Amino acid sequence: MSRYAQLKSLVDSMEGDFEKFYDKGNKTAGTRVRKGLQELKTLAQEIRIEVQNSKNNG
Repeated sequence: MSRYAQLKSLVDSMEGDFEKFYDKGNKTAGTRVRKGLQELKTLAQEIRIEVQNSKNNG
């Protein structure tokens, strides 16, 4: 699975929780949103490192 597909899949998986939190005020969904965003941050950092290493190695 490409890294872009991983990013897209993660963002898509959080859509329901975003709706529940912002539209319905579900606080538990907010916790899941925060967890998903932390995973997104971690994945983005991993991709940044891969891109930088690839760029530096040729």
